[in-house]
Amino acid sequence: MAPKVDVIEVADEGFEGLLNTQVTLFCMNYIYTGLLTGVNKTCVLLEGAKVVYETGELTSSKWKDAQALPGKWYVQLSAIESFGFLKP
Repeated sequence: MAPKVDVIEVADEGFEGLLNTQVTLFCMNYIYTGLLTGVNKTCVLLEGAKVVYETGELTSSKWKDAQALPGKWYVQLSAIESFGFLKP
């Protein structure tokens, strides 16, 4: 039997704490980057979103191949593996 673990909810943590900031989402198949403007139970909303087909060096100031997506772009939470402030 697994040990009991208490879950502590922290306000303004995770995606909610990153609202209105430029984020990069590493997903199952693609990398997305854009301004995080919405979060709900199933997805996040990016504005000015790009799909990154080739990163180049992650410490570089520019993506090697990032292409703009039309309009607002939604990404399913279930597809996101990791996320952060990586912003070339």
